[in-house]
Amino acid sequence: MENATYIALSRLDAQQRAMSVVANNIANASTAGYKGQHVLFSDYLSRQDGDNVTTGGETQAYTQDLATFRDLAQGQLQQTGNPLDLAIGGEGYFTVQTPNGTRLTRSGRFERLTDGTVTDEAANPLLDRDGQPIRLPAADHDVTVSADGTITTESGTAGQIGIVMPQDSNRMTSEGGKLLLAQGPTHAADSPKLMQGMIEGSNVQIMSEMTHMMQIQRDFQFVSQFVSSEAARQQDAIAKIVQVQS
Repeated sequence: MENATYIALSRLDAQQRAMSVVANNIANASTAGYKGQHVLFSDYLSRQDGDNVTTGGETQAYTQDLATFRDLAQGQLQQTGNPLDLAIGGEGYFTVQTPNGTRLTRSGRFERLTDGTVTDEAANPLLDRDGQPIRLPAADHDVTVSADGTITTESGTAGQIGIVMPQDSNRMTSEGGKLLLAQGPTHAADSPKLMQGMIEGSNVQIMSEMTHMMQIQRDFQFVSQFVSSEAARQQDAIAKIVQVQS
């Protein structure tokens, strides 16, 4: 197989990765707190040595998947009026306790269980600044959340929501559309800005992602046709060589 085909295959592999990321963005366009992801590709340069290198072919550029990064821009805020719907203005993440450990999230859709525990939609308890589950008095109904995360009810202060920052926001592993696993330590946000009765929507621009997907599909089809043409050319060349030798 010639190097041109290898180069084309590296491009196809990159396009498949890009398509997967774009499809995931589109699937989570309506997921509260979801941050869109994007891929970053670069050229892997392979220098060719020897006497048989053709002019212009001294360096060959393969496509390599360099990184996947997260768009941290604020999603659109949506007013709901639900006292346990919370949005973070600016940086920071809620922390919830899952069966697999503590996870971070920007999704602020919370609810209260019968015992007063505040949880996300998957029943993962919301944690306070000390990493403990937040529980509201079961008999209280009026819930107020201040900008710094302090929760008060008729009985008084019920706790303070923990808003944290990871050491590196791009070194987090997604677990579904809402949960994130920080690859490193976290620390309390300096000045959290919570907004009660609001939800942060996804920051995915659906029309932009659809346009990007169509461009990836066109590029993939073009490179696929090139690979097929190269395969046909090589087979034809082999057939002619066999005919000459016979």
